[in-house]
Amino acid sequence: MYFVNKFLDEIVKPNATTRNFIFQKNRMGKIIAIANQKGGVGKTTTTINLGGCLGVLEYKTLIVDADPQANSTSGTGFDPKNVRNIYDCLVNGIHPKDVILSTSNPNLDILPSHLDLVGAELEMINLPNREYLLKSTLEKVKDDYDFILIDCSPSLGLITVNSLVAADSVMIPVQCEYFALEGLSKLLNTIKIVQGRLNPTLEIEGMVLTMYDTRLRLANQVVDEVKTHFQELVFDTVIHRNTTLSEASSHGTTVIMHDASSKGSINYLNFARELLQKNDLTKIGNDDKIIEIDHEL
Repeated sequence: MYFVNKFLDEIVKPNATTRNFIFQKNRMGKIIAIANQKGGVGKTTTTINLGGCLGVLEYKTLIVDADPQANSTSGTGFDPKNVRNIYDCLVNGIHPKDVILSTSNPNLDILPSHLDLVGAELEMINLPNREYLLKSTLEKVKDDYDFILIDCSPSLGLITVNSLVAADSVMIPVQCEYFALEGLSKLLNTIKIVQGRLNPTLEIEGMVLTMYDTRLRLANQVVDEVKTHFQELVFDTVIHRNTTLSEASSHGTTVIMHDASSKGSINYLNFARELLQKNDLTKIGNDDKIIEIDHEL
């Protein structure tokens, strides 16, 4: 943690703007569902590392692992087989405070998942208000956090619908490859249905482009196409393909704690800063928003 703070002191200059950036905050408990029914687009990586950067920037953050694969759980250093999980909250009515675990990352907690969550959808079908079970669970701890990030499963099933109903906004990771664009219309249609029937206040937080490879012409074409079609919905920050992101997950930690000077860390730190600015939690101007990446890293 000493190295992380030292690195942040070097890349975020300690002026008045920076002080406003770090400390201009109010406990808000904003819930963001990170969703895309296509697998392998960076939902879990974004959830873990965005949460980690928000935590380092002193925003209390909760990751909700709503994916039966439980990659967010293992990616933050826990064995899904040996911990209580979100299934206990949704089906058995256990209070989330009895399930939430603290990670090694500052200000970052997790509500773990388990393979049992696959069966939860079947058990939830006959329950009253089945679409609102996750919302009811998170309302019990919402005031304890600045941000709650829900890692959704790569499907549009009942658990994902619960996530969208519980959320204030939805963030959509889009991989910089051609096939990643397919299925976006289905997800946007699902969001529209949820807005119309279950959660009228749901907003689209934005789309974040992931796994960007500067060497590929196709990646640049995808970036241009997404920004042309969705314009202001697309975050300025682009997440580059970076092996350090995979290394951090394999060590059960966030990239900011694993290697604070890596390109992946700087990408997600920029992304966290942009998210905070979008939610009016900083006084940073656009010119100060982006941390330059040293190409020698």
